[in-house]
Amino acid sequence: MPVRVPARRSAGDVLAGLGALVVLVALVGGAPYALLTFVGPPIAPELLDLEVLTSRVGPSTIVAVLVLLVWLAWFQLFLCVLVEVYAGVRRVGMPARVPLSGGMQVLANKLVSAVLLLFTAGAMVAPAAQLSPTPAAPPVTAVAYSAPIVEQEQELETRKTKKVYVVQPPHGRHHESLWEIAEKCLGDGRRYPEIYRLNQAKEQPDGTRLRMADLIRPGWVLDMPDDARNAHVVPVGQPRDQTLREHPGRADAGTAQRADRADRQEREERQERQERGARETREERRTPGHEGKHRQAEPSVRDDRQPVVQERQGELTDYLAAASLAAAGLLFVLARRRREQLWRRLSGRRIARPRDDAAQAEVALRLGGDAPGARILDVGLRLLGAELAAQHRTPPTVYGAHLSPRTLDLWIHPPDNDPPAPWTAQDGGQIWRLPAHEGRLLPDLRGESGRGHAGGAPYPGLVSIGTDAGGRVLIDLEAAQGLINVRGPQTTAALAAIAVELATNRWSDRMRITLVGFGQELTAIAPERIRAVGGLAEVLPELEANAAPRREVLTGRVSGGHSVAHYLLSAVAPTHDEARRLALLARRDTAGYVVAGEVPHATWTMEIGDDGRARIAELGFEVEAQLLPRRHYRALVDLFRTTDRFDGEAIPEAEPLAGLNPPAVEIRLLGPLEIAGLRPLEEGRMELAAELLVYLATHPGGVHPAVLGGVLWPRGVQTTVRDATISRVAEWLGPDHLLTDEAGRLRLGPEVRTDWALFRELVRRSHGDPTAGAVLLEKALGLVRGPLIAGRPPGRYAWLAAEDLEYDVSAGVADAAHQLCELRLAHGQPDAAVAAVRAGLLLAADDEGLWRDLLRATHATEDIVRLRAVIEGLTRRAASHPYGGGMAPETEALIEELLPTWRMHVVRESSA
Repeated sequence: MPVRVPARRSAGDVLAGLGALVVLVALVGGAPYALLTFVGPPIAPELLDLEVLTSRVGPSTIVAVLVLLVWLAWFQLFLCVLVEVYAGVRRVGMPARVPLSGGMQVLANKLVSAVLLLFTAGAMVAPAAQLSPTPAAPPVTAVAYSAPIVEQEQELETRKTKKVYVVQPPHGRHHESLWEIAEKCLGDGRRYPEIYRLNQAKEQPDGTRLRMADLIRPGWVLDMPDDARNAHVVPVGQPRDQTLREHPGRADAGTAQRADRADRQEREERQERQERGARETREERRTPGHEGKHRQAEPSVRDDRQPVVQERQGELTDYLAAASLAAAGLLFVLARRRREQLWRRLSGRRIARPRDDAAQAEVALRLGGDAPGARILDVGLRLLGAELAAQHRTPPTVYGAHLSPRTLDLWIHPPDNDPPAPWTAQDGGQIWRLPAHEGRLLPDLRGESGRGHAGGAPYPGLVSIGTDAGGRVLIDLEAAQGLINVRGPQTTAALAAIAVELATNRWSDRMRITLVGFGQELTAIAPERIRAVGGLAEVLPELEANAAPRREVLTGRVSGGHSVAHYLLSAVAPTHDEARRLALLARRDTAGYVVAGEVPHATWTMEIGDDGRARIAELGFEVEAQLLPRRHYRALVDLFRTTDRFDGEAIPEAEPLAGLNPPAVEIRLLGPLEIAGLRPLEEGRMELAAELLVYLATHPGGVHPAVLGGVLWPRGVQTTVRDATISRVAEWLGPDHLLTDEAGRLRLGPEVRTDWALFRELVRRSHGDPTAGAVLLEKALGLVRGPLIAGRPPGRYAWLAAEDLEYDVSAGVADAAHQLCELRLAHGQPDAAVAAVRAGLLLAADDEGLWRDLLRATHATEDIVRLRAVIEGLTRRAASHPYGGGMAPETEALIEELLPTWRMHVVRESSA
């Protein structure tokens, strides 16, 4: 039978409510009555006489003005009361703000809240007596924002039990997340913010607290909503460590564990099927030109009945390689970090290289990185901003962009038919277009002072949301001038992808990215740009204090100003108050605000479906979403963490060669790729065949054809195509040069050798022969003709990222050059020492230790002019290096020691 819940109001609450009601009636009704009775109407006859503006003001006029002010004050109070009553009765959340009435609205808020509290309890009790089933928890009303709901608080205090969930240890690579727990216990992963709010900042058994929605640890005891399933029921006041001792496993350890394993297996299988389907869909949507780009050596007739080889890099390639602009930015930052690693490399050790998923992540980045496209965006936008600044024009609002192999299109508002050259107007000025061939010819004048084109970055908030049939679609986070709402089961993956591209793109200068409730690990990629916080309350006051008008910021950017672009990405749904404050902030600030959850009144809403499609109805965009799931950004984080290791790794010993006689076929890697001893193949087949030979030559233990297919065709290939290519290479090599062992692995015969193998053998022999050591090292360095496999085609040799070869070759050549330099200097041959170092610099140009060897060797020649020329060349190289960073401190210190006046000379040359 239904039970009527007694109201829980204290006598003090009733008295306060009655008193507030009396005061409200007196102020709203009594005040105007008293004014009309004893003073008169708001506007006295004296104020209606226009001559009062020019005549002398008498006492009656002053009294009339004062009366008008009193009436205005009452009217302002009346408006505040109306706003507060409307917010409380209609339950619209935070009341609207009445202009210029801060203190008066606070008074109205307190009075109305106290009065509404008189009637709230009755309103909450009456429905309970009419419903037969147990009622659900009532929705939060506007009273929650005006005054505490005493009834709900006291009800929570009297509750005897609660539901909790114990976070389980990882199973293999699988770690539990709040999304998965919400899906398992609440039936909907999108309800994870409820669990987050219940446990935010509460101390756990290990002494830590929940700060980020995506950072939970095994052994934590999480409070759960009342309707949770698969949870433990414990006393409400029981400590968490006691709960963990009594319930170390999942609820119903026997049956529930088996069910959970079966559910997880089913989910993983379903996810794998969805991902496979998405990959097949992407393959089907691929244009003929794109297909031919990756399979230019395949037969012209394709047998669709043949299965596609699945030995690929897996989903890391599917997601990371597809994010072409983000991949280009990540590779740029990675190369800059590796250059700093080389500054501190110790002789005899190579820099630390990534492993496992981190290495495969770099392979995927190399496969998909679109450096030319990123450059067109960077240079084209900077040129556009500089030209507009020269014409004293404010840049238009760019709400979206489309980058294809042929053009870069900007969708602007309002339309403008007069873009600066080489941009052209399309569709009545709604689109500004830069042809790709024009963009590739634009000079990169970034950072050159005094040049007209070296302006700032006008649109740093442009970021990819995905791809359509023609290319990559970007939106400008600042152009929304309001909140951007992201919804769907893959919200955090979309936010992570946006964060990574923002943090590494080239078309921005100074930037801050605040991640709320996720992505603390992403700070490893760009610590100077990314910060992570647990909740919006931590950053809202700072954002409100630093808001800047959009027009001023845009003008400052194109004029070369140093304004800091700021973007907030929140995986935690905001409360009503936070959403209101963010919406107000976004309307008057240049920053971009992207928030998850159900956020009403958002300017743009990006819906991400289960099929991986992203839709922004307000802009008419529908794309294949750019996503960065948890495994992928963890792989990226691990990749970048290897660049923080300066201890390096030992270089493995080389297998001795049987002899130094010239081989029948020599594969030359230490410079542009050359294959000596074979006839040239027809055009279009040489690149793939040469890469196949290089891979086999650097894996003397043998390679299975299936593995070889996954390496050379990371996006998949038909078995017939793979086998035909191997057969063609075997025929090209001739008999006895391509062998197959009992396990089916392919390897090259003993008469096929690389120049790198010969290099290592010469260096190895130099160590055991002190008298002939210098000659052997000189012969080894004579094999070096340039960077490793210089001029390799785009998209080829991405597998090098997961191999030792690049790291071993760079360190081995640099160490050999250093040893030969030391030997020549010890024998008083500085010119020969200089030649040895320059030979090493042909391949290991970023090894700062070699540049210091060159400085010491040149100084030993006692030719100051020559030394100054080396220093000037090194200074120019450091200033214009594509990865930036200047010179290593040790190099600058050595220059100061060898030529103390070099800085003065550089300053004089610059001023001249």
